[in-house]
Amino acid sequence: MSTNKSSVIGADNKDYVTSLERGLAVISCFDKNRCKLSLTEVARHTNLARATARRFLHTLHALGYVETDGKLFWLSPKVLNLGFAYLSSQPLIELIQPYIREVSEKTCESCSVSVLDLPDIVYIARSLTQQIMSVSLHIGTRLSAISTSMGRVMLAELPDTEIENFIKSSEIEKYTKQTLTDHTSILDEVLLARKQGYSVVNQELEIGLCSVSVPIINKQGKALAAINISSQPQKMDKKRLREELIPSLQAAAKKISEVLPADERLLN
Repeated sequence: MSTNKSSVIGADNKDYVTSLERGLAVISCFDKNRCKLSLTEVARHTNLARATARRFLHTLHALGYVETDGKLFWLSPKVLNLGFAYLSSQPLIELIQPYIREVSEKTCESCSVSVLDLPDIVYIARSLTQQIMSVSLHIGTRLSAISTSMGRVMLAELPDTEIENFIKSSEIEKYTKQTLTDHTSILDEVLLARKQGYSVVNQELEIGLCSVSVPIINKQGKALAAINISSQPQKMDKKRLREELIPSLQAAAKKISEVLPADERLLN
């Protein structure tokens, strides 16, 4: 599981490269809602001076990561190389695909694996049987850790103080009328996930979507990732959860754990 590395190293550390942080911030300010941005908008979203933002944008353009028409800027396909470098460097992704496909085929439901990168979870593998969410999920998709079953089972593996501090400091978006936004209620759900070994989230992220997740634990007893099944609420009643879905996920998580390399930093 990952945490914010700048908080570990510290921006005042002599090894901390501020210019790299700013360059990555420029790349990260583009998303599905901000596909094309002006120089002024980039500066505002990154809290950089216009002159500084201009230098980073033109450097990224020269390197091929950003395209421009002279007024607006947008990411180029070359940015995908950064994500593919991660995917190709992680043997776990190839290792787990057969196991999530097996779960998907056995249950006839979509199965996914994600890692924790606070404040989000990041999808790293997926076996899709049907499109349930209105927004397409794919490798690299980020969702709120607080409002997802995979996020909650991975949060449950953190120390109590870290869980509490994260929840208390989070801005919680109310996606649906069923989304938990009360800090105490969310903490209770995370601690329940720890106690029972799985988490069920019912229509908190989107109406019509229910998911159940279990953690993937390595040989050192650390949760490296989570595996889930997502479906429609009416297809995830308590009996099916208890007798089919949760056992299928637990079996897959155990198989994945058995083939994982010993290095617990594999997904960091």
